[in-house]
Amino acid sequence: MRQMEFKMERPGLLKEGDEITVTEGILPSNYYYTIDPSLAMSGNVPFRERMLARKGKVIRVVQNERGFYVTAEFE
Repeated sequence: MRQMEFKMERPGLLKEGDEITVTEGILPSNYYYTIDPSLAMSGNVPFRERMLARKGKVIRVVQNERGFYVTAEFE
């Protein structure tokens, strides 16, 4: 299992237990992942840490002073 953190801009878009699908984006030296349909976005991921799974499950949603963060788990 692999876990990844995503930044969500508004509350209530996702909750623990939700099944998600991610889309992979590519930059010149990194990948990034977006929970469809544009609900949350990951930070940049180096090429050597590319994620092949596209389906996962939300395991945690946390609010802190910087915003809302979603942790998802992938096979």
